[in-house]
Amino acid sequence: MSLSNTVEQQQPEIQTSPNFEFWRQVGLITGGTLFSIIMLASSLVAGGLVGLAISFRNLPEVRQIRNLSPAETTYIYDIKGKLLVGIHGEANRKVVPLDKISPNLKRAVLASEDSYFYNHHGVDPGGIGRAALVNWIAGGVKEGGSTITMQLVKNLFLSHKRAFTRKVAEAILAIRVEQVLSKERILEMYLNEVYWGHNNYGVETAAGTYFDKSAENLTLGESAMMAGLIQAPEQFSPFVNLNLAKQKQKVVLERMLKLKWINRQEYDNAINQEIKLGKIKSFQPSKHPYVTNTVAQELIQKFGRDAVLKGGMQVQTTVDADFQAMAESTIKKWHKTLESQGLNKNQIALVAIDPRTHFIKALVGGVDSKASEFNRVTQAFRQPGSSFKPFVYYTAFASGKFTPDTTVLDTPVSYPDNDTQYSPRNYDNSFKGAIPIRTALALSRNVPAVKIGKAVGINKVIATCRTLGIMSPMEPVTSLPLGAIGVTPLEMASAYATFANYGWQSPPTLIARVTDSSGNVLLDNTPKPRLVLDPWASATILDVMQTAVKQGTGRGAIIDRPVAGKTGTTSSEKDIWFIGSVPQLTTAIWVGRDNNTQLVRGATGGGMVTPIWRDFMLKALKGVPIENFKTPSKFSRPKPIKNTKN
Repeated sequence: MSLSNTVEQQQPEIQTSPNFEFWRQVGLITGGTLFSIIMLASSLVAGGLVGLAISFRNLPEVRQIRNLSPAETTYIYDIKGKLLVGIHGEANRKVVPLDKISPNLKRAVLASEDSYFYNHHGVDPGGIGRAALVNWIAGGVKEGGSTITMQLVKNLFLSHKRAFTRKVAEAILAIRVEQVLSKERILEMYLNEVYWGHNNYGVETAAGTYFDKSAENLTLGESAMMAGLIQAPEQFSPFVNLNLAKQKQKVVLERMLKLKWINRQEYDNAINQEIKLGKIKSFQPSKHPYVTNTVAQELIQKFGRDAVLKGGMQVQTTVDADFQAMAESTIKKWHKTLESQGLNKNQIALVAIDPRTHFIKALVGGVDSKASEFNRVTQAFRQPGSSFKPFVYYTAFASGKFTPDTTVLDTPVSYPDNDTQYSPRNYDNSFKGAIPIRTALALSRNVPAVKIGKAVGINKVIATCRTLGIMSPMEPVTSLPLGAIGVTPLEMASAYATFANYGWQSPPTLIARVTDSSGNVLLDNTPKPRLVLDPWASATILDVMQTAVKQGTGRGAIIDRPVAGKTGTTSSEKDIWFIGSVPQLTTAIWVGRDNNTQLVRGATGGGMVTPIWRDFMLKALKGVPIENFKTPSKFSRPKPIKNTKN
């Protein structure tokens, strides 16, 4: 049964003459005089509208109302559908169809705002007459006499300034709207358009704010309280004055009882219902701002600011809220631990990526998002130090000329550098002589990395970095193999994740899927991996980086499964890193200061970052099956390319 049929059947007989009861109660007129005045008033109103219509030829074309889309809130969810934050401008709104709105609320709003909604054609002359009398008695504007249709066109097309010409315009537009839209559609649009207070527009967000439930589940008592808000939402808000809100609720319920739309038992139950309030949700901060701010920025770049603030997008991210919370708490804990070790004012950034999809599973841009929302994962360009070396050795392996057993001389060397000579040195200022590449990387020897870089060609190393998605500026200088560039933790994590997937790469992303408010897909980031690296060389660098964890500088990252990773420490101990992978997860962690000063003498990625990585990964991989990396023997070794040039 439609709402219109339900309401009409429940209306008392007195409503066939809408003005009668009102005028009798005020005791001014009776009998034939009443009829004459009603007819005169109606004629004056109708005649006035027709006469003034000529003056309103430039009113908006109401047929466009069919295509109007109200501003809606964009919602960002985690991978499991848990709401992370709502993003909106002035209007916090989620549009819902009429059949998803409680019949209790529909009747309460009609009783409060326009009980003759299904009897008029946009304008209720009797309502205008009643309002005129009340305003005359009060000596000011107390009632407007506006129908729901008139209120709708005012919200959509006109200013809210009180003026006679605006009221006439409302009436004309309301009549036009009723000619092109059904009553149900008008009511649906009104309930989704109207302002309910505390930045809530439309019934769905209002119901969620006031009662922490969907509009379709509102009880009669809750519905009556909400209906009572419409005329002055902030004044009658139960968050502001619960007693006043209950008084307005009673007024609405009494009106519904008088109209015989509810019975006495329903009235009593609604009056006595305990109201359990929700909380004001508009402009509530995100619990995970590093994630949601990054998502919002990407959405704005792709779709524009208006589309994000008003478009009602539904955004599924790649993170799990509980997993993200664990990552954030781990970083906070280790921030305090490092401070106790002398690393005052330190910052930590963490990003974890699934190598199989390049979905970002956790992103922590700093130790305290409330103190600083600067995202060091995506916005901080810091030197990677020795964690850059795997790109050099991968390039060597991909050339087909080198293997992990290839000998490299860890001995003094100098190279021309502009007008001077560049002489790389190792961290401990010693030299180990002839050593295999495996040992050179595991022990993070600087001189062998520079020599291998020069041997394969610095430009080839840069090309590898570009293929891996590292787009930071790079110059083909001799010191590049030691990480003399600025990179972001996200770039480093994504590059290592490509190694961990044997050269298969998808763009790293925080967004899995975006739909509009109607469910149409706007963005689908289902992984579409491309093979961008040589699989044998990728498997080989993974094999060597496992040695770096088992026997080298990354021993602090040893856990209960195979790990391939590399430490990084820059000159003067300004940046310390560890990036490590298991087959299912790659995590990069950076520690440094925002002012780029020395952390503390002797700070290293192996000594201070690997314990953080280990702690996080043990939690992250709880319950995840142990997997081994594929060995290089599973792939074909590339054939050497002749005439390699720098």
